[in-house]
Amino acid sequence: MTTRIYLDVHALQTVPPSNLNRDDTGAPKSAVYGGVPRARVSSQAWKRATRAYFSDEHLLEPNELGVRTKKVAEVLAERISALDPAIERAEALQTAAVVIETATGSKIEVPKRNADAKDGEEQPAPQSKYLMFLSARQLDSLAALAVEGSPDIKGYLKDKANKARAKEIADTRHSVDIALFGRMVADSADINVDAAVQVAHAISVHRVENESDYYTAVDDRNTDAEPGAGMIGTVDFNSATLYRYAALGVHQLADNLGQGLREDEPLTTPVRRAVEAFVHGFVASLPTGKINTFGHHTLPDAVIVKLRTTRPVSFVAAFEEPVQADHRSGHVKEASARLAEYIPDIERAYGDEESTLTWVLRVGPNTEKLTGIGEEATNLTSLVSHVGQAVADHLDKPA
Repeated sequence: MTTRIYLDVHALQTVPPSNLNRDDTGAPKSAVYGGVPRARVSSQAWKRATRAYFSDEHLLEPNELGVRTKKVAEVLAERISALDPAIERAEALQTAAVVIETATGSKIEVPKRNADAKDGEEQPAPQSKYLMFLSARQLDSLAALAVEGSPDIKGYLKDKANKARAKEIADTRHSVDIALFGRMVADSADINVDAAVQVAHAISVHRVENESDYYTAVDDRNTDAEPGAGMIGTVDFNSATLYRYAALGVHQLADNLGQGLREDEPLTTPVRRAVEAFVHGFVASLPTGKINTFGHHTLPDAVIVKLRTTRPVSFVAAFEEPVQADHRSGHVKEASARLAEYIPDIERAYGDEESTLTWVLRVGPNTEKLTGIGEEATNLTSLVSHVGQAVADHLDKPA
C-alpha cells in the first residue's frame, strides 16, 4: 500500500488526586512546557494500559495478541508440551531455547543469578536477556516446528530450509499489538517491526505542583496502652486536566499485519478490527499506578479523532500558554474553548479539508465549544464504528 492514512486521536481527560505514573522517587512524573511545570503521564504507561485493555475488555481474541516476556522459552515450552505431552518439561525447555535462538538470533540461557540450582531443585528455565515480543500465531507455529524436529532439534535446524522456516515464522503473522506498537529484537534487526502507533506523553493543560499526603496505619492489635500508629508514611500526588494524543499510521499497520490474521478475510477486515480496538482501548484505558490508594477512575471529557492523508498533527500547542482555572468551571471549559479555536486555525494553515474526516465525542456543557468541530458521535461505540468504517473505505480505494 502506498497511500498514507493517518489517524490522530486527541483527548481531554481530568483526573482527581492521583499518582498514575511515578518517577524514580515515587512522585508523579512531570515536565516543563510553556515555561511552567505540568503533570505528565509517560507514553509507555498509556501504551501498556491500552495493551492490557485489549485483553481485559475482550476487544481482541487471544490469538490476535502477543506475549512480551523474557520467559519466552517457558511460554513456548508450554505449547510444545501441549502438542506432544510425551515431551517432558526439561526437554521442552531445551528445545524451545534452541528454536527461539534460531528464529530470532537471541541468546536464550539460564540467568547467572539462577544458574546454580541446589540438589533436588528443578533446573531454572532459560530466559532471553531482554523482553521478547512474539504473537500467539508465531508461538503456535514455532511449537509445531519444534515438535516436528524433536527429539534432535539441533540437527533438524541445521537444515537450511528448516532454519529459514523458523526465521520466517518469527517475522510473519504478527499480532495486532506487535503491529501497533512495534518490536525491537536487538540481536536480529531484520525481524524488527516498525510501530504503527506513536503515543505522546500526556501533559496537563495547566500548571501543576505536586502535593504530598501524610498517612498513618493503625495496628489492629494495639491496646489503649499502645497509642500511636503502626506505620506512617507519605505519598505524592497531583490532579490535572490532561491533553492526550496518539497518531496511528494505518498504512504501516496494514503492512505490519501483512496477510491478516485469518485466511478467509480480506485485508481490510483485520486492519479495521485493529484500528477499532486501538481507538477504543486508547480512549477508555487508564494507567493503574496507585489506583487502590486514589481510585482515579475517570474517562475523557472530550475525544477528537481525525483521519488524514497528509501527516499526523498534534494540537498540544493550543496549551503552550497554560490554561488558567475558572473557579466556576475548572480547566475543562477553557481547554475545550482553546481547542475549538486552535483546530480550525491549524487546519486552515496546514490541513487538507477535502481529504480529512473529523469526529467528536464529548460529555457535558463544559465541552460545548467543540460542537461543530466534526461529526458528533453519541457514544464511544458509535465513534469506534464510524472511524472503523471510514478506514475500511479508504483501504478499499485503489492506490
